[in-house]
Amino acid sequence: MVRSLSLANLASVPEMVARPRYARESLRAGILHIGVGNFHRAHQAVYLDDLFNAGKDRDWAIVGAGVRQGDAAMRRALEPQDLLTTVVELEPGANRARISGSMIDFVPVNEDGRAIVDALDDPAIRIVSLTVTEGGYCIDPATGAFNPDHPEIRYDASHMEAPRGVFGVLLAALKRRRDRGLAAFTIMSCDNIPHNGRVTMEAVAGTADLIDPALAAYVRESVAFPNSMVDRITPATTDRERAILEERFGLKDNWPVFCEPFRQWVLEDHFPGGRPALEEVGVTFTPHVAAFELMKLRILNGGHAAIAYPAALLGVHFVHDAMAEPLVRGFLDKLETEEIIPHVPPVPGVDLADYYQLIARRFSNPDVGDTIPRLAQDGSNRQPKFILPSTRERLKAGADVPGLALESALWCRYCAATTDAGAAFELNDPNAERLVPAALAARDDPGAFLALRDIFGDLADAPRFRLRFEAALNSLWRDGARATLQRYLSGDFA
Repeated sequence: MVRSLSLANLASVPEMVARPRYARESLRAGILHIGVGNFHRAHQAVYLDDLFNAGKDRDWAIVGAGVRQGDAAMRRALEPQDLLTTVVELEPGANRARISGSMIDFVPVNEDGRAIVDALDDPAIRIVSLTVTEGGYCIDPATGAFNPDHPEIRYDASHMEAPRGVFGVLLAALKRRRDRGLAAFTIMSCDNIPHNGRVTMEAVAGTADLIDPALAAYVRESVAFPNSMVDRITPATTDRERAILEERFGLKDNWPVFCEPFRQWVLEDHFPGGRPALEEVGVTFTPHVAAFELMKLRILNGGHAAIAYPAALLGVHFVHDAMAEPLVRGFLDKLETEEIIPHVPPVPGVDLADYYQLIARRFSNPDVGDTIPRLAQDGSNRQPKFILPSTRERLKAGADVPGLALESALWCRYCAATTDAGAAFELNDPNAERLVPAALAARDDPGAFLALRDIFGDLADAPRFRLRFEAALNSLWRDGARATLQRYLSGDFA
């Protein structure tokens, strides 16, 4: 018999599914989270669920919130099941399911963020956490700096009474708390961005610069923005996952989360308003977050990019199948060991070669069912953060970039929106309208793609990179991804 997930049904869910060992009414809100997606529910929410299960810090429960239509869909899915989430950890031969109850409320998602501002007027909310994606921080991709001319920022700067974007909402709430004499909440980014705390501060303070210098000074002086590194591979939920949950665990969940067993969270301990004792459930607090951050972004996220585009061109759908394809795995191994890892700074207590082998095993897990389309999406925001910094590091060191230039060329070829076999697909990228014509033009003139200065910046003017990119792209169009990868792996790549 299949049970629908709800508080009323908790006592009757199958014994194989772990349930919260605390009463929901014992929880009190302390964190408001903006951007309740699969990753947040498999990561931060699970760490807090572990803490509550241990009988600790139950005044740090989560209030969900969001400013996008996707957030509204998540709220509609979770509300009928009392904001409970089933988390299934996918390990070969040992899948485990648990019900997480750490979220106790979800702010209504409207056209503007006034409801969130009202929720943040509660002094019990001492932390605001964010997962708004790499592209959500209004960053100029070419410079890495905050872009005050972003339409969302400009709108909110002139509509602070009803802001629509994340940073306008945060600023309006901080202003209200300041004016009421309440302490500021800490803002904790959990997105894959280098120095995500600083980046978030620049976005909030940069928005304030457009409105009120005194408010901007308050943000810079009185609001904490700890840096963090987060990690857990969490695929998108489809009907496949819902069916597996019902068949294997006898549980119906409107939006379950399936994820790998591995998880990691490294945090800077900068929480003036207090924080939950997350170190008791495996979170690492360290002043060296930047080193962990860079390691993960370059090796794991850069590795995702490295396998996504050749696999897509070869027609491979699942990540574990891509890792079983010798050309894709060979490209990943060679690129990581020869061009990426040598330029990753040392990380305290971590052997980078061992870390990469762990990453490769995680990518190869067939039970996770992660997909190449998920890894390949949003390249215009991900390439400048995960791949191009490694390219710049090598060029600065006077080193060659055959593999990194090939990776960029593979992305360009992918942006033409056809596989090597000629199958067309829709490019899932916020800049698709610019990328597709630029990629098609690059078939005859590779420089047409490098001319996207907001993505490549000064790399377009680097002769060594430009020549490598042009040669790789010409080979991809002329001979296809398979032959091009074979030449790269054989060392016959010029």
